[in-house]
Amino acid sequence: MGVRHYWFLTPFPKLNTSMTSETSALPFVQLFTDGACRGNPGPGGWGCILRHPATKTEKEFSGGQTLTTNNQMELQAVIEGLKLLTRRSRVEVVTDSSYVANGSKEWLPGWKRNGWNRKDGKKLVPIKNIEHWKQLDALLTQHQITFKLIKGHAGHVENERCDVLAVDAAERARYSS
Repeated sequence: MGVRHYWFLTPFPKLNTSMTSETSALPFVQLFTDGACRGNPGPGGWGCILRHPATKTEKEFSGGQTLTTNNQMELQAVIEGLKLLTRRSRVEVVTDSSYVANGSKEWLPGWKRNGWNRKDGKKLVPIKNIEHWKQLDALLTQHQITFKLIKGHAGHVENERCDVLAVDAAERARYSS
C-alpha cells in the first residue's frame, strides 16, 4: 500500500516555545501518530499528522499492510512521520502508545546494549518487532525528539484524526489483498 498524503492549512493554539540556545536553531515540528489493526495480527494501518507551528502548516499521511500487528502499526506511524522530515528538527511525538513512547525513551538503550534482546527472567530473548525498532532507532538519532504520551480515544483532536486515518488505511489494506 502506498502512502496517502493530505495537505491542510489549519490554525492551532500557540505552543510553549521555551528553548535553549542549543535547540533554538532547529525547526520545531509536532508529530501526532496512531496505528490500528483489524485483527491482531491482521490488516493494519497507520496515520500521522506533521505540524509545523512556525508556518502554521499541517500535513496528514497514512498507509497500511495486509498482515501486521497493532504495535507494528504504532511504530510505523512514527517511522513514516520521521522519514518525511527533510532536515534535523526538534520533534514532539504525540502518541497514545505506551509501547512506542516507553520503548523509545526507556527500553531502547538496554535492548541495544543486550544485542537487541530483552530480559525474560534470567535469560535474554530477542525483542519483538526488531526491524521496526532498528529503523526507528536510526531515525531517533537524526533529530532531537521528545515523546508525549496521551490517553487514546479520549477526545484528543489530533489523536482522533490519526485514528481515523489509521483505521481507513487498515480497511484499504484489508480489501487490497
